[in-house]
Amino acid sequence: MSQFTVSGQFAARGGHQEFTKEIDAENASVAEEHILSQLGSEHGLKRTQIEITDVTAA
Repeated sequence: MSQFTVSGQFAARGGHQEFTKEIDAENASVAEEHILSQLGSEHGLKRTQIEITDVTAA
């Protein structure tokens, strides 16, 4: 497994909130899916409210 840094923004009450998270995943696509799931669960967001701008291998 590799470590990826995923960054982007999501819809919040006061506008958009930026985020940067690190995650262990098999590839960049899996890392994106985990982050979408995690943010959706933590903040009650739908996938359409989350915009991932960058996924880089750390």
